[in-house]
Amino acid sequence: MRILSTIKTTRFTSNSFMHSPVSVFKFNADDARKVAASPNEPHAHSVEEILIGTEGALEHFIDFNTTEVEAPYVCFITKGKVHRVKPIPKNGKCEVWVIRFSSEFIADMVFQLYSSFHNHATLAWAVERANGRLPLLAAMMHEELAQPQPDYAIIRHLLHTVIAILLAEMKKQIPDESTAHQNETFTNFLRILEENYHRPVGVRFYAEKLFMSSRNLNLICRNILQKSVSEIIETRKLIEAKNLLVTTDKTISEIAYELGYNENSYFSNVFKKKAGQTPGQFREEMKALLSS
Repeated sequence: MRILSTIKTTRFTSNSFMHSPVSVFKFNADDARKVAASPNEPHAHSVEEILIGTEGALEHFIDFNTTEVEAPYVCFITKGKVHRVKPIPKNGKCEVWVIRFSSEFIADMVFQLYSSFHNHATLAWAVERANGRLPLLAAMMHEELAQPQPDYAIIRHLLHTVIAILLAEMKKQIPDESTAHQNETFTNFLRILEENYHRPVGVRFYAEKLFMSSRNLNLICRNILQKSVSEIIETRKLIEAKNLLVTTDKTISEIAYELGYNENSYFSNVFKKKAGQTPGQFREEMKALLSS
């Protein structure tokens, strides 16, 4: 990532991240000073990212607005969203836990994050100092990842806990707004999607379940996630396809059928168009990365 390009590049770049479905590290005052001296241009991540700030402050450019928040704070940056962060030491101190993870690593919760944080990338959080729950969970993930053979089931459970705490705090902090109805509809759409994404159904099915037109559902999805209903459905199917390719021995045909594709060739074409490689190539690459 360009923001961290001058700081131990082999540790912090997105390329090194791909050796694991999740990466956790701590960012300190020395790192912040190096960022301040670097070009630090706006950029987009190829992974999801959570920042947990316990000391210092953060200047955050996202959604074409710049805000500054003092620690403790939490940020969630969606994969592909253009942003720029500038950690700022206060009284010589700056400490940020950075958690990066692939969407498929927590496929069952990532859309809940999208829904809750789509209009609020940053939360000020008075209780989450260095001894708070989130820094402790981040440290536990970091410790597990440092083991010769990390147990990714443990890391997944810890990350689930982090996200559950974030979602609960978001509900407390963000009051009802003018967009509350859209948010509720979008949340209901995601709930129905979780129950039906494996079926060969399209936009009209979900719109009817929500007692609205396909056009209005598309408008809500574009307002909140900048994606059409069809794109969200295909993204959810792709996340599950990747999960099944990595965690099971099911054939590609079996996975295609399980996800509601009538033809294996069509599934493979959709997968390659979105992932940049065939299902078989993805499976082999991930097996090699996770066994190294």
